[in-house]
Amino acid sequence: MRWRLQMFLQRKFKISFLFLLFLALLVHLVVDFALPTTHRSCGCNTKASKAVSVASGSPMPAGLKKLSLRILQDFSGSNGSLEKSSQPERVELHVRAGEPGVQQQHEEASAGWTKGSKLAALLKHPLYNIPVPEVTEKDKLFVVNPMEKFSLRSSGSDEWVSSSKAEALLPTGKTAYDTYPTWLKFHIGINRYELYPRRDPLLPALLRDLATQRIVSSVQKSGGTQLKLIMTFPNYGQALFKPMKQTRDQETPIDFFYFSDFERHNAEIAAFHLDRILDFRRIPPVSGRLVNITKEIRDITTDKKLVKTFFISPAGNVCFYGECSYYCSTEHALCGKPDQLEGSMAALLPDKTLAKRRSWRSPWRRSYHKSKKAEWELNPNYCTQVRETPPYDSGHRLLDLIDMAILDFLMAHNLMPNLLARHRQHGPAPL
Repeated sequence: MRWRLQMFLQRKFKISFLFLLFLALLVHLVVDFALPTTHRSCGCNTKASKAVSVASGSPMPAGLKKLSLRILQDFSGSNGSLEKSSQPERVELHVRAGEPGVQQQHEEASAGWTKGSKLAALLKHPLYNIPVPEVTEKDKLFVVNPMEKFSLRSSGSDEWVSSSKAEALLPTGKTAYDTYPTWLKFHIGINRYELYPRRDPLLPALLRDLATQRIVSSVQKSGGTQLKLIMTFPNYGQALFKPMKQTRDQETPIDFFYFSDFERHNAEIAAFHLDRILDFRRIPPVSGRLVNITKEIRDITTDKKLVKTFFISPAGNVCFYGECSYYCSTEHALCGKPDQLEGSMAALLPDKTLAKRRSWRSPWRRSYHKSKKAEWELNPNYCTQVRETPPYDSGHRLLDLIDMAILDFLMAHNLMPNLLARHRQHGPAPL
């Protein structure tokens, strides 16, 4: 009897629940059919018209400021995304285009969408126009004899030489500085505040030289964990060549330690441009380049150890691996297609014998060990100790180091080896 009562109650509950669901569905259907579609769309149109009227009534300078801010926010995106994000400001400009003085501003704003790069737009922001302190001779890293002049060989080659009679070869109005090659002008411009000015006219020429100058010598760079080459140009300029070791879309295996990952050549190029965007200007200019392994490395190198590592792969490509601590073996050889190899060319700083500077190991350097941790990873009071330790206890050295750490974080760069700086008693800045 009790079992039958339970079954009856369960059935009654199920029927009641289904009835409530059916009733709720019926109410929704009645509401949808009862309200006309015009009422639902009217509110949206009204809001849109109000938005346009508010925009048309707002002052024009505020609109232009909004437009500039939007351009700055979208400078790192594609051109398509910039145009899409700027549509509201374009509507605002169109509404007031008939007013006096607005048509010219509208044309200038439209030109900004089609002309110039987003980096150029970014550099127009007030934060990128903060003046640099006046640079004195003591602030410069490298100084040359102002009376020394240089010229090209009369044979018509692009070789740059010193000449005591170069004054006779100079056109009217030219100074000794005008005879210097681009890389030397870059060295002269380095100071405690920056490696190069924000709008350095020499930068395009220097990047072009790194990508196109004829290579007359290639040798291995001493030190370091992976293979890099020092390449010399006919005008005695030099650059650091980092070859391409893996494709751009190849990710680092999760089981790799930070110190055993491949060095990426395109990371050097990206770091240079990111450094400019952050307005640090502490990374030397870097350019990409295709190098002929046969003609520009093997046939002209004087490095006997490097020559011994060249071979032809089974696919018929020219390969080499050099000598270094990591990945310098036949299994990790650098191969051309068939002898063309992509890489990055970075401008070098002046030689230490000519430009005195010191190197400090970063307090937050990694341990470079598979199991051992660095002191800053174990000591909770480490930051306090660093702030009380020279040279980080005065000046802005610690803040400069934080800037570098931010750049490394954005680059996903896990190493923090050394800090280079011009050694001066009154607040040296990192190079």
